[in-house]
Amino acid sequence: MSDKPYFEKHVFFCTNSREDGRQSCGHQGAQAAQKHCKSRIKELGLNGHGKIRINSAGCLDRCEEGPVLVVYPEGTWYTYVDNSDIDEIVDSHLAGGKVVERLKI
Repeated sequence: MSDKPYFEKHVFFCTNSREDGRQSCGHQGAQAAQKHCKSRIKELGLNGHGKIRINSAGCLDRCEEGPVLVVYPEGTWYTYVDNSDIDEIVDSHLAGGKVVERLKI
């Protein structure tokens, strides 16, 4: 058994949709953003064992700041508006190791 983690980075997108009318990530395009991120990671060959995993998650309890995603193992939280923000997170943080300060929460 290896001491190395199965994934170098694990990214969770909150895709929760609250049905009571309160703000939620699922009502702000989170599912489409997660799919876009997953596609970009695959395009760059950064997916798979020992690399990066992009997942959907239920409520991450930060909907008022959303939409949100979190990158582990660092525990870096981001908000985003559109695919260009997702691309910046992929290119700068996930591929390049540099946190995108303007999107960090």
